[in-house]
Amino acid sequence: MSQITAPDLEPGRVVADRDVALAYATDYSHGSTAPDDFLVVRARDRDDVVAVLEHAQAHRIPVVPQGARTSLCGAATALEGGIVLNVEALRSTRIEVDERYAVVGPGVNTAALKQAVAAEGLFYPPDPASSPMCTIGGNVATNAGGLCCVKYGVTADYVRGLEVVLAGGEAIRTGRRTAKGVAGLDLTGLFVGSEGQLGVVTEAVLKLVPAADAPLTALATFGSLEQVTRGLVALRADRHSPNLIEVLDHASLQLIQQVEDFGFPADAQAALLVQSDRPGHTAEDVQRYADLLTAAGAVEVAVADDPQEADALMAGRRALAPSFELKGPHFIEDVCVPVGRLGELIARAEELSARSGVDIVMSGHGGDGNLHPTVFYAEDVPGSRERAEEAFESLVDLALGMGGTITGEHGVGALKRQWLPRELGEAELARQRAIKAMFDPVGILNPGRPL
Repeated sequence: MSQITAPDLEPGRVVADRDVALAYATDYSHGSTAPDDFLVVRARDRDDVVAVLEHAQAHRIPVVPQGARTSLCGAATALEGGIVLNVEALRSTRIEVDERYAVVGPGVNTAALKQAVAAEGLFYPPDPASSPMCTIGGNVATNAGGLCCVKYGVTADYVRGLEVVLAGGEAIRTGRRTAKGVAGLDLTGLFVGSEGQLGVVTEAVLKLVPAADAPLTALATFGSLEQVTRGLVALRADRHSPNLIEVLDHASLQLIQQVEDFGFPADAQAALLVQSDRPGHTAEDVQRYADLLTAAGAVEVAVADDPQEADALMAGRRALAPSFELKGPHFIEDVCVPVGRLGELIARAEELSARSGVDIVMSGHGGDGNLHPTVFYAEDVPGSRERAEEAFESLVDLALGMGGTITGEHGVGALKRQWLPRELGEAELARQRAIKAMFDPVGILNPGRPL
């Protein structure tokens, strides 16, 4: 029985079954474990969120805002116990077709929203790989990105306004629903990416854009990482940006081949996948991209002539995640470096892997320098996990040393908190903590996270 006092809510809001509650105590991050004492509230509406935060502040109880628990950085785990506030049930959706925006609850599934607006001839571009599972609230909390960021940007580029409940239970609205507006400071931008440390989002106004064409794809393989870097630089300089540029290193290609034979050359050091969805120009663009990659030194380039072939070329990229599960336990990293140093980062990771004996697979969003190194370990080998964790830390150090960041899109959470002072510096970190204290003076919101 939990010793934490529960807020006064309708029956069924507080999870009474311990086994059910345990499913809400952790997220997808490695090392995520349930605390000894915590309480789960499944909110049904904004009033529930207000009641929980009023109660929590009055009794100084930590609160962990939570959606679908797909965080890979420990942002949604009940580290210090307290109240886990799950908002998955807040799923209201209204699409304003003429004004090109949607008003949605934080529990709306990202893929479902994309499908709903597509039926209206519109497009919501942010596309994290977890979109079939993750929710808009989590996307806002982490400023989620995805495969198409290189052309369309990240979640922050599509949030026009928010409804947020603050630590004491006060509900505020930020931003606006109009396409333009510069009145006052940008509080909306402050909440996007704040990982639930400043307030709990209960509604988001999201910008929509006209639907693009079905994309066409080119797949290029390379004999060296220097050629890959040249190809990336050339693609980014093109007058019509690809909507996707994905990179796969040699280890990625080998793993994918174990799932299915996609015909990657055995000696290929890396591959680039590039797409165009520009209305009326997809075939023209993809052929131009292929020519650029050939000029950069690609060994082989395959170009799709229709959406079905394009999907077939992308199938190898989609096979990567299943190949991770087949290989064994792993950590998924998230770092971002200047695009011109991406090939160097991959090469340094390969050296680290050879030196440490830890398998590291490098893949991710080549167009914006955001890679997701995946570090493997063996549960039945003494010291294997510890060596993998050391390699994980070395990769973060490498990214920072190249002028990069500790996280491009997954967030800081609990997992990367130790590196935040190094990236931000103490002066900036102190100012951010002062902002946190203004919104959450008692410090109940998502303790143990970055600030």
